[in-house]
Amino acid sequence: MRIAGILLLLLMCVARPVRGDEFISLCFHEVRADIGRGDDLSMSTDRFVALLTWLRQHDYRPVGIDDLLRAREGSKPLPEKAVLLTFDDGYRSFYNQVYPLLKAYRYPALLAVVGSWLDAPAGATVDYGGKRVPREKFLSWEQLGEMVESGLVEIASHSYNGHRGIDANPQGNRQPALTARTYAAVTRTYEDDIAYAERINADLQANTDLIEQKLGVRPRVMVWPFGKYSLPAIEAARQAGMPVTLGLGDGPGDTDHLTAVKRLLIEGSLDLPGLSWRIRHLMTNDPQRVVQVDLDYVYDPDPQQVERNLGRLLDRIKAMQITTVYLQAFADPDGDGVADALYFPNAWLPVRADLFNRVAWQLKTRAGVKVYAWLPVLGFVVPRQDWSVQSYDPETGLTAPDPVAYQRLSPFVPEVETMVQGIYEDLARYADFDGLLFHDDALLSFYEDAHPAAMAWRRQRGLTDSAEALWSTPGEARRWAHLKNAYLTEFTMNLADAVRQYRPEVKTARNLYARAVLDADGETRFSQDLETYLGAYDYTALMAMPYLEGAEEPEIWLRDLVAAIARVPDGLKKTVFELQSVDWNKPKTPLATPTLARHMRLLQGLGAVNFGYYPDDFLRNHPAATLLHPAFSINSDPFEK
Repeated sequence: MRIAGILLLLLMCVARPVRGDEFISLCFHEVRADIGRGDDLSMSTDRFVALLTWLRQHDYRPVGIDDLLRAREGSKPLPEKAVLLTFDDGYRSFYNQVYPLLKAYRYPALLAVVGSWLDAPAGATVDYGGKRVPREKFLSWEQLGEMVESGLVEIASHSYNGHRGIDANPQGNRQPALTARTYAAVTRTYEDDIAYAERINADLQANTDLIEQKLGVRPRVMVWPFGKYSLPAIEAARQAGMPVTLGLGDGPGDTDHLTAVKRLLIEGSLDLPGLSWRIRHLMTNDPQRVVQVDLDYVYDPDPQQVERNLGRLLDRIKAMQITTVYLQAFADPDGDGVADALYFPNAWLPVRADLFNRVAWQLKTRAGVKVYAWLPVLGFVVPRQDWSVQSYDPETGLTAPDPVAYQRLSPFVPEVETMVQGIYEDLARYADFDGLLFHDDALLSFYEDAHPAAMAWRRQRGLTDSAEALWSTPGEARRWAHLKNAYLTEFTMNLADAVRQYRPEVKTARNLYARAVLDADGETRFSQDLETYLGAYDYTALMAMPYLEGAEEPEIWLRDLVAAIARVPDGLKKTVFELQSVDWNKPKTPLATPTLARHMRLLQGLGAVNFGYYPDDFLRNHPAATLLHPAFSINSDPFEK
């Protein structure tokens, strides 16, 4: 089978809804008695005992890998409230603190070990998170062998030398070795697909060989360092004999999809009530607080000024205490909404600067937010004018691009789909991020798209390819709007699938015009529909911008908008209300921060769960962070006076 076919099958396993027996998977690190400051991933022994006791008292049933495989085969279902206990890194304290408790409770567990750490000779030091620590911090092969013999502990691979960071961009950020592409500063080049696959294959094979040599048993499970993996990495694990792989993330596991099991990361700082709440509420999504950021404001021809700008952005976002940044990944210096260039290496458009990965990584690691890559869907500058969306003029019968609308490429042109998917794939190949925001350019107005490729698409489905007949018949025009909506949705989902080759856990959000919700003929006007969005994407990023829409009474307009969303099942749960911080109808006049804060409080009072704003002018501190924080931060009471 060709590699593309294998990756497609793996993607189906990762992305499709669950069907088999469900279970909970918990990820522990070190368990020891002397837990001190800074040990966020370590748990004290007494707290671990309390958690095991709580699991037993509440009828949770620890299971092993054999149980999962039997359930997948259909020979024996999992018990109710099945839980898989997993331990990463192979700390020596596991033998003294955890193993005796597993024997006492008769609980099975999975232990993931890093080959290069165990392979070091006695008395040596190993690279552990950028620090040199003694080899003796980790288990001995003799201890591992004893635990394997007990039948309670299964050994998994945690890579041979992949639990580390590698240089992943020109700025020197070190990112997870099994997903990042190595950047060579000397040649200013990135590792290509072949070299990346060879490196991952060699690492995983080396660790399985080592474990088999030392313990006489070949691992069946790959536990991804830092929870990061890609579909080529999953394929490498399969080739090395590990059909089960474990990542991180909230949510239940499922025996029909063991190629990418989610695990709840157990933080040692949480007390038992906090831990039990997390276990009981695995599928609970935290409210989103979003800032949409123009990377054009960070960019400067002077690299030192870029770093100063970035520092100001990081300080501001961290102080905001929010959850999510929608970060521009394309260059739009003229502000027309069309990508002139990109901020990441790619094979399709100019690179203004290799900057997106740097800023996204700094936001994730220093400001502690999730980063969604914000990209156009159709708005890319290309030399081929014959690829543009065409609008039909009923008076003349002619078709041409609409001069007052976004300049977009027709999604019906096969070369356009190939190019845009390639752009998104390159983004995922060279950058680490958590989600995608599909830009508001993904629309087709009433008289669009009249491109010959769109008419050919209709003709292939037995529909009229006459523009005059199509737009002179109201019923046919409405049907075309519905088909365009579905086509654009599928187009964007294919873009997400292209990204998931390298970022399988990526979330999706898509901009939606408020008029598509409030107007009775919204789908006909924009080829957009709220219910379609709620079913297709993790979040709908609704452009809740009353001044942009010319609302005479902005707060009444916002009330009507929230009410319309609330009438749709899961509407408030999955909608992010994006407010405006600038009044574009008054030559970019900044909206007063107290007004924006008042709108946020109004949204919350009406039951809105997720909200944010655009744009953020971090260089001029607008909106004013200290004034906005009480209404905006997830760590404050918006109604506190």
